[in-house]
Amino acid sequence: MPEDAVAESWRARTRETESRSFSPAVDDRTLEVFRRARRPDDPMELRDLWLGRVEHELGAAGTRPWLAERWRSARRAREVTPEEVLRSRATVRFVKELFNAYFRDDLYGEFASPDNLVMSSGAVEERHWGLPESLKECIRFALDQDWYGYSDSRGRASARQAVAAYENARIEGEPYGASRIALTIGATFAVSTLADFILDGGDPREPALCAIPNYPPLVETVARRGAVTLVPLPSVDGTTSLEPLIAALTPSTPLVLLQTAGNPTGAMVREEELARLIAAAAPTTMIVLDECHEWLGPSRTASARRAAPNVIRVSSLSKTWSAPGLKVGWITADAAFIDDYYEHASTTFGGPPSFFYTVVEVLARMEHWLITGVEEAGAAELGCFEPHYGLRAGALDAAYQSYRRDRAEREQSLDILRAATVSRLADAGAVTHLPRYSINAVAEFGGWDDSYLCFRDLLRETGVSVFPGLLTFCFSGGVGRVTTSRNWRDQSLALDRIHAYLARRASGPMTAPRVGAAR
Repeated sequence: MPEDAVAESWRARTRETESRSFSPAVDDRTLEVFRRARRPDDPMELRDLWLGRVEHELGAAGTRPWLAERWRSARRAREVTPEEVLRSRATVRFVKELFNAYFRDDLYGEFASPDNLVMSSGAVEERHWGLPESLKECIRFALDQDWYGYSDSRGRASARQAVAAYENARIEGEPYGASRIALTIGATFAVSTLADFILDGGDPREPALCAIPNYPPLVETVARRGAVTLVPLPSVDGTTSLEPLIAALTPSTPLVLLQTAGNPTGAMVREEELARLIAAAAPTTMIVLDECHEWLGPSRTASARRAAPNVIRVSSLSKTWSAPGLKVGWITADAAFIDDYYEHASTTFGGPPSFFYTVVEVLARMEHWLITGVEEAGAAELGCFEPHYGLRAGALDAAYQSYRRDRAEREQSLDILRAATVSRLADAGAVTHLPRYSINAVAEFGGWDDSYLCFRDLLRETGVSVFPGLLTFCFSGGVGRVTTSRNWRDQSLALDRIHAYLARRASGPMTAPRVGAAR
């Protein structure tokens, strides 16, 4: 890493900061959109009203006058409470539709430019920190062996055994065997199929609980199957409180969706609180833990409660190994649940791509060895693989040493980038939260009370895109999610632009001033 990035990361770790709290609470600006909607149950109208207000407040910099006029012509028709917004089916779909508009119509649509610096991707820049070479070789090997035929809908047995050993190294008590593992087509698809499977035939009046912040496609896929209540979870100094979620549980709650490491905050749940949540839930309440952002942070042993019969853990290669396009992951669950899930999987999608089983198996084995302190892959490690693979001890150890090196260098550089980016954003005047996990970080930009408007202003004035916090159900303030895993040259340039713009903005009127709010 460049010396200035390393120095900046040390500044982030050593600077004294006051306690930082973050909450995705519903503010009055959000309520105003629901007050003015002719049909507050229409997510498309809510989307257009929100975007119309943004266009109106952009003034001369706006590009869609018909939306601005729609906002100006809207009048208050009702009063709305935050609780009503959090329980509304329209809220989830409205945020998902804004999510679609952000990517399809704005960032990669009307405002697309090769000069833009995208700090909003949510993924590692694969060209710099992609899949380790040893894992790429697994895919080549599988293709050369023509291992892409039909398979067990839960995944190949040897891959599931390897995942079980890896998961046992991460949790108290070693509770897993292959019968408790199913390979999946990535995490988003896994949550979708789980929602189908769990909520099919249930009582549609009892809402599932979805903790927020969260990823809109995950929440939307649950909301399509039944009623949903959004539960805002505050975080303080990198730790998320589960108390609101525990309080919201009822004996009839069918499903809980929770990210164990927050998106966009990188804040982590405490194991003891997670254990209390699981203990408080009824045995019939299925708790789906999205663990995909639980990386790039301190290693820790998971509570044995995560292996409870009503808990399903979801993992994927998309974040930890920079391979979102492979759409490969796994779930852990009770053996009886996995048996029933087999029928659901074989009926609805058949199974995951079979030529990825080898990469999952090798990856899980090597991760297991890393956690358990294996320095060299010898005879015992060679014995983990089936003889017909044709592996040799020396070649296996060379691949393992390459994997260890790639993994360590990748995590070190991404950790430096994350800290350095947060430090530079703080210098620019943003309120920052140094994440404990994940490649994403939250920055609260003063001077904005709307995260989508903040995105539009920053993109227009700096050519830098941040991800509006609204798109992760953060319903207040100028919250931006910043992905910190670009190469430092581009990242530093983007941060320079943001710093210069915020300094100009603080010193006086801008060239395209915002107009006041509508009547």
